[in-house]
Amino acid sequence: MVDRIIAIVNDDVITFSDLNREGAALFRRITQEAPPEQVERTLLKAREEMLSSLIDKLIVAQRAKKMGVSVTNPEVDAAIKSIIERNKTTPEKFWKQMALMGSNEQDYREIIRGQMLQDKLIDYEIRSRVVVNEERIREYYEKNYAQKMKDDAYHVLQMGFGWKENTQAAKDDARRRAEEARQQALAGQDFRTLARQSSDLPSAKDGGDLGVFKKSEMAAYMKASILSLQPGQISTIQETPAGYQFFKLLSDKGDVSLQASYESVKEQIKQRLYEETMNSQFQKWVKELRDQAYIKKIL
Repeated sequence: MVDRIIAIVNDDVITFSDLNREGAALFRRITQEAPPEQVERTLLKAREEMLSSLIDKLIVAQRAKKMGVSVTNPEVDAAIKSIIERNKTTPEKFWKQMALMGSNEQDYREIIRGQMLQDKLIDYEIRSRVVVNEERIREYYEKNYAQKMKDDAYHVLQMGFGWKENTQAAKDDARRRAEEARQQALAGQDFRTLARQSSDLPSAKDGGDLGVFKKSEMAAYMKASILSLQPGQISTIQETPAGYQFFKLLSDKGDVSLQASYESVKEQIKQRLYEETMNSQFQKWVKELRDQAYIKKIL
């Protein structure tokens, strides 16, 4: 297909090739996994969402240029080096994995540059406005930690470790990571922090917090792990459809005396509220930039 302009943003343009490059991995996954009769509709929706994201990125880049904010190549190099180190891999293996996911070094560097540029702008224009006071922290604690729960209610934390390839080596690696994380938790390291750093499950972003369950709402493997625990205890490792998992029981049957004290979770709550407020302020800021910009979509 001949390349063409699909959006005009002030004095810049976004092309069809820009869209395909940014969404290559997502579009390929939709083509491979969506039911045949839904592929076209799903792709169209994905392209519209990706174009909206590209417009936001371009608006941010234009704002950065206007303010004289930039990200140098050495800064990008340092950020990628840190990512590789956190993933405990080598540059060769890291870029090989990127290639399997449909990305290349040049495209990935630009993605990282865009994220860093956005972070710098946030520092300049948003971060100073965000304040989380003691009253908000207390209110969140009373609502989410200190409230009286109903009988037959279990507040559960979770960590999970999966495998992408259905091989014994991949499963053994997942098991090893699960055992390592569990031993760290048993040794007294903060379960929520470990979950954010190590867990493969969506709950990782919430520190592994699954919320409150009744017995009737639990899967069989959860019941087997949780019902025999006392509040504060950590379960053994279970093999589940989502990989190897283990759990920590915070409280059960309405007992609030054993839930986390205010001082022990204050900083964690403050960070969570700070991140939520930052995200809200960022979305508001981008909308303001959009409202001031000339945008024309031709998708």
